[in-house]
Amino acid sequence: PSSSRFGVAKTAKFAVIERRGLEAAASSGEAKKGGEGPSSTRRRDHIMGIEAEVRSAWAACGAFEAEAAEGVPKFFVTFPYPYMNGRLHLGHAFSLTKADFAAGFKRLQGYNVLFPFGFHCTGMPIQAAANKLKAEIEAYGDPPAFPESSSESASAERRTASEASVEAKVAALAKKGKAKKAKVASKAAGTSYQWKAMEKMGLEASEISAFADPDAWLDYFPPLGKADLELFGASIDWRRSFITTSRNPAYDSFVSWQFRKLREAERVSYGKRANVYSVVDGQVCADHDRASGEGVGPQEYVLIKLRMVDSPLPGPLAALTGRDVFLVPATLRPETMYGQTNCYVLPDGEYGAFEQANGEVFVCSRRAALGLAHQGAFDDADASSFRPYATSFGAVVSLVEPLFAGRDLLGAALRAPLAAYETVYTLPLTTISMAKGTGVVTSVPSDAPDDWIALKELKDDPELRDSYRLAASMVEPFAVVPVIRVTVVASEESAAEGWTSDVSAEFWCEKLGVTSQKDVVKLKQAKNETYLHGFNNGVMLVGAYAGKRVSEAKPLVKKDLLATGEACLYFEPESPVVSRSGAECIVAHTDQWYLKYGEPAWRAAVEAHVAGPNFDAYNAENLARFKYTLGWMREWACSRLFGLGTRIPWDPRWVIESLSDSTIYMAYYTVAHVLQGIDNLDASSVDPAATRRDRHHLVAPTELDDAVWDYVFGDDDRTEPAVADRGALAAMRREFRYWYPLDLRVSGKDLIGNHLTMCLYNHAALWPTRPELWPRSMYCNGFVLLDGDKMSKSTGNFLMLEEACRLYSTDGVRFALAGAGDTLEDANFERKRADAAVVMLYVEEEFARKVCGGGLDLRDAASPKNFMDAAFENELNALANETTDHFEHMRWRDGAVSGAFNLQLARDAYRDWCYRSMTPMHAALARRYVELAAVLIAPICPHFAEHVWGRVLRPASASPVFGRKGPGTLRSKVWPEALPVDKGLSRAFHFLRKASRALRLDLIKDAKNKPVAEAYVYVASAYPDWKRAALAFMRRLAADGLPEKKALLAALKAHPDSPCLSPRFKPDQKNVMQFAAFMFDYAAEIGLDALDEALPFDQLQVLEDSRTYLQNSLNPAGKIDTLHILDLAAAPDAPGPAKKKNAASPGNPSIFVVTAYCAATTAFLSQFSLEGERSGRARAPPGRATSPARTRAACRRRSSPSGLLECLERGVERPSTSAVCIPALPLQGGPASECLERGGLAPSEAAPRQRRHSS
Repeated sequence: PSSSRFGVAKTAKFAVIERRGLEAAASSGEAKKGGEGPSSTRRRDHIMGIEAEVRSAWAACGAFEAEAAEGVPKFFVTFPYPYMNGRLHLGHAFSLTKADFAAGFKRLQGYNVLFPFGFHCTGMPIQAAANKLKAEIEAYGDPPAFPESSSESASAERRTASEASVEAKVAALAKKGKAKKAKVASKAAGTSYQWKAMEKMGLEASEISAFADPDAWLDYFPPLGKADLELFGASIDWRRSFITTSRNPAYDSFVSWQFRKLREAERVSYGKRANVYSVVDGQVCADHDRASGEGVGPQEYVLIKLRMVDSPLPGPLAALTGRDVFLVPATLRPETMYGQTNCYVLPDGEYGAFEQANGEVFVCSRRAALGLAHQGAFDDADASSFRPYATSFGAVVSLVEPLFAGRDLLGAALRAPLAAYETVYTLPLTTISMAKGTGVVTSVPSDAPDDWIALKELKDDPELRDSYRLAASMVEPFAVVPVIRVTVVASEESAAEGWTSDVSAEFWCEKLGVTSQKDVVKLKQAKNETYLHGFNNGVMLVGAYAGKRVSEAKPLVKKDLLATGEACLYFEPESPVVSRSGAECIVAHTDQWYLKYGEPAWRAAVEAHVAGPNFDAYNAENLARFKYTLGWMREWACSRLFGLGTRIPWDPRWVIESLSDSTIYMAYYTVAHVLQGIDNLDASSVDPAATRRDRHHLVAPTELDDAVWDYVFGDDDRTEPAVADRGALAAMRREFRYWYPLDLRVSGKDLIGNHLTMCLYNHAALWPTRPELWPRSMYCNGFVLLDGDKMSKSTGNFLMLEEACRLYSTDGVRFALAGAGDTLEDANFERKRADAAVVMLYVEEEFARKVCGGGLDLRDAASPKNFMDAAFENELNALANETTDHFEHMRWRDGAVSGAFNLQLARDAYRDWCYRSMTPMHAALARRYVELAAVLIAPICPHFAEHVWGRVLRPASASPVFGRKGPGTLRSKVWPEALPVDKGLSRAFHFLRKASRALRLDLIKDAKNKPVAEAYVYVASAYPDWKRAALAFMRRLAADGLPEKKALLAALKAHPDSPCLSPRFKPDQKNVMQFAAFMFDYAAEIGLDALDEALPFDQLQVLEDSRTYLQNSLNPAGKIDTLHILDLAAAPDAPGPAKKKNAASPGNPSIFVVTAYCAATTAFLSQFSLEGERSGRARAPPGRATSPARTRAACRRRSSPSGLLECLERGVERPSTSAVCIPALPLQGGPASECLERGGLAPSEAAPRQRRHSS
C-alpha cells in the first residue's frame, strides 16, 4: 500500500499515544501548557542520565568500530558529509536518522555494519565566508564598528552582500515546489554581516577574527560536528572520519587518482560551455556555491534581431543613425515569428545601446547586456570555434549614457525577421519584467495571450494610444496572423473538451472572458493552454515548414534564423540564482573542465543499473526522479578558479568543485582508518612509534600514487606496488573488497538532481566492467519542518542538533524524528511529540523495572497459559514481524507505530484484561514483552533499549554487557526471526478488543448513566443472504488481489451478477454498497480473509472465556452482575428487540441493556393481582400512586424481565431503541409515573409527549 494512503491513519496513531504521554506528564506536573517542553525536568533528566551512561559504555568498548570479517554478512551505509561552515541542525539530523536507523536495525539482525562519517570543506562557502569576514575587519576594525545609520547600513549591505533582495529572489522559485522553496529560503536566511553570523554561532568576539583564515573553519567545526553526532547517539565508526580539501593529503591523493582515471576513460573534456556564473566571484557558481537557486541551470533563448529602420533613429539613439541597431527580444518560441505584428517595451524601463564585437548595436536592458558580454556563439561546422559577443570577456560597451526610458522608443519602426508585415512598430506593455529576458518582447498575438490583449486594448482605446503619442497607423492595420493550427481531441478519460483554432491565443482569451491585462489569473490559464497544446498538438500553417508539427519545425526555424544572422542565442538562469557572495548570477560561456554526463553509452549503462534488479530506490517517485535526472543531466563544469579543494592534477590552475570531488568517496571510507588512524581528520600527524591502535599512518601520503589506488580498488591482476608496510596495503585491499558495494546511500531529495546521480555516473566510470560494485540502493526523504513551519534562524523557529538533545533528550528527539515522516513530502518535527516521547520512555522503563524487579503481581512463569496469554503472545509475534517488514523497506514511522505504539497498546489491552479478569499477568509473557519492546525500539531509541536490555533485564551482567560486542548485547544478533503467527488467534484477539470497545460504547449510549441490572450480548455466526451474496461477489472480484475501492463499488453498481441488481435482494439493495465499502476497508486492513463468510475462531467461546473481563469492563459505572452471551443461531427466540439482534453480524456482536430501573419497574408490576386488575388498583408502596385505568395494559403481561423484553420485541416505539429505562422511584409526578399512566414504558426525556407506546 502507498504511503499516502496510510499517512493519516499512522499520524492519528501517533496522536493517540502522544496524547497519552502528555496527559501522563500533565498529571504529574511535568508538561507545560501547549506542549512547549517540560516545566519539571525530572523525567527528562532521568532519561538523559541513562543516555550518558550508555554513550560512555559504547565509547569504552568501541561499540561501532567495524572491521572486515570474511563470512559474516555486511551492511555498508553512508550519508552525504555535511558542509563545515556551521554547527549541525535538526535538518541534518532528520536525514541522518534514516541511515542510523538502518545501521542499528542491521546490527540487530547480525550484520557486520559500517557507518562512517566525514566532513565536507571543499568549494566556495568557507572561502567566501572567510573573504567576507576579512573584508569586514578591514573596513570596520577588529572588533568591527558597523555603521548604525540606515543609509550607511544600506551602503554596507551593498558592499558585503545583496541579501536584501534574496527573499524576493527565493519567492520567484515557488514554481520549483514548496519543499525546495522552504529549503532555499532557510539557506538564504541570516544576517548581512559575517561577523554577526559568527556571533550567532556562539563565538566570542576575541575568537572571530581568526576565521578570516579558511583553515580556521576546518579546525573548528568538524570536531563540533563529531561531538554533536556522538551526543545524538549516531552509531558511527569515527576511526574512518576525515575532512576534504588539500589539507588532507590522503584524500587529496584519492581525488586526484579519481580524476586521472576519469580522464583516461575520456569522461573529462575541456572547452567553453554555458554555466551559471558569479561575476563577483569570477567563476562558475555550482549548487553548493549558492545562497539560493539550488538546482537551477541555464535556459536557452533565441534573440530575434528587430532592425530599427527610422532615419534618423529616435531620441537618444539619433547619434547611431546609419549603424546596425536592433531591438533584441528573447523568445522560447522562434517558430511563431511568422506572426509578429509589433514589438513591446516597458515605458518606464531602463534601456541602453550596447555594442557587440561584430559592430552590431543591441538595444536591451543593462542586465541582459552583461549576460551577453559573457557569452558567444559556436560555429555549427566546428564546435570548437567560439565567437564571443563582446570584444573581451565580460566587457559591456554602452554607446549611450545615461540609460534611457522605454517610452523614448515608442513608435520606432522595425523590420522583423519572418514577419508578414514589412514594418512593425514599438508599442508599450506595462507587464514586462526587466529582471527576465532583455526587457524587449516581440508580439505574436495569434499565439501569445498577453500580446493579444495588449494589442486589443491599444486598438480599442484611442485615448490610451494618444497618451503614448502613437498614431493609429501604428496599431490598427495590424491584424492577427494565423501561424499554427491547434487541434485538441476531446478526452472522456480526463473530461477535457475538444477544440481547434488557428489563433489559439484569441480563442482562449475569448473563451475565458479576458478583457484586460489585469485579468492575471485568466491570462495565466490561457497561456498554459495555448503554449502546451501549441507545442504538442500544433501544425505550422505558414513558412518553409508549413504542414509540419510544431515540435518538428521549432528547431528547424531556429537553425535557419541563426544561419541567416537574423538571430543569436542568449542564456539566462532558469530562475534567479544568488551566490554565497551575495551577487545575482548570470550565465557565461567559460573555459571549463567538464564531465561529459549524458554521453549516450555512459548514460545507458547507468539507466540500465537504475532500472535493474540490483538497485532499489524504495519507492516509485524516487525512481522516477532518478530516471528524469538521467534524462536531462548533461555536461557538468567540474573546475573552479579558486576555493578550497583538490587541484586538477594535469591543470593545477583549477580546483575541482565541491560536487565533483564527492562522488565515490564512499570507497575512501573503507580504507581511511588505515591511512589516517584515530582522531586525525586531516591525516596530518605522523607517529611511526605509536601503538597499533593509535598509530596514524600505516601507508604514508607520500606513498599514495596511482599504483597504490589501482591495487586497492582494482582487479586481481594488479601488481602489488612497493610500500613500506605491505600488511597495511593488504588490509586496505581487504577492507575495500569486503565492504563494497555500498548497500545504502541516504540523502535529502534535492541531491537526486546532482550528487546522487553523479555518484552513479562516477561508479560506472571508475568500475565500468564491474557493475557489482555500483551502489545498491539510495533512499531519499523530504525536508523537515519545525512545528509545521520552515526552520528559519531569522524567525527563531530553528533548532540546532545539540540544543534539541538538551531540551528533549537524545532518544526523545530521535523518536520524534522517526514520527516526522518518511516520504518525499516535507516532514514535521513537533516539539510536543518529543516531550511525549520522554514521558513514554520514562513510563516504559518504569514498567520494565517493575516486571524484572518484582514490583508487579505476576503469575508464575511456568503456569499454563489461558486464551488471553496465548493471544497476547501471538500479537507480540505479529507486531515483531510487521515491524521487521517496515524497517526492511525504510518505513521508520510505520515501524515506530507497530514496534512501539501498537506494541504498547497490545500490552495495555493484555494488562487491562488480566486486571479486570482478576488474573495476574503471566510472568514469562511480561518479560518477553519487555525484551521485545527493547529490541524493536532499539534502532530508533538505542540508549533506552541498551539500558533496558543490559541494565534492567540483566542487572547482574551489566558491566560485561557494555564491555564487549558478543552475545548478550544489543549489537549481536537479537532481532527476532520471522515468528509464527496464528491468524485465527490474531483475529480473535482483535475481535475481543474491537467488540469490547463497541459494546462498551453502545452500553454507555443506551444506559444513559443509569445502573445496569443485566445485559444481553448477541452473537451472530452467519450473515444474512444479501450480505453473503455481496461477499461472494467481492471475493470473485478480488481473486487476483484486492482491486481499487472505486472499481469494486462501480462493479457492484453495474455488473449483472451484482446483488445490487438482483430482485431477490431488492429490500436490502440500498444497504449493499455501504456494507461493501465497510468490508473493503476491513479487507485492506487485515487481508482478503475479511471477505470469508465464516470466521476462523469461535466468537461465543472467546466472549465466554472473557466473561469476567466483560462484566467488569463494559459498564464504566460498575460491574454487570448478570451478563447473557447468546448465539442467535442457537437461540433465535432470545429475548430482546429485533432491531438489536439484527444489528449483530459475524465479528460484530451487539448488546441490549436492562437498567436497574427496569428491574424496579418489573418488581413493582409484579405486585399487581387479579383483584388489583379488576379494581384498577395496584398494591403500590405508600406515596407511590399509579392510575388504575392506565395500568391495565401493563398488568396483562407477566411482570418479569422476559415479559418486558417480549413487549419490546412486539414493537414498542422508543426514541432509544435498546435499553428499558425507567427513572428512579418515587413515581409520583415524574416521567415514569406519566408513562405508567399512559400504559407504556418511559421514553427518553427528549422524546415528544405524543409518542405512541404499544405496551
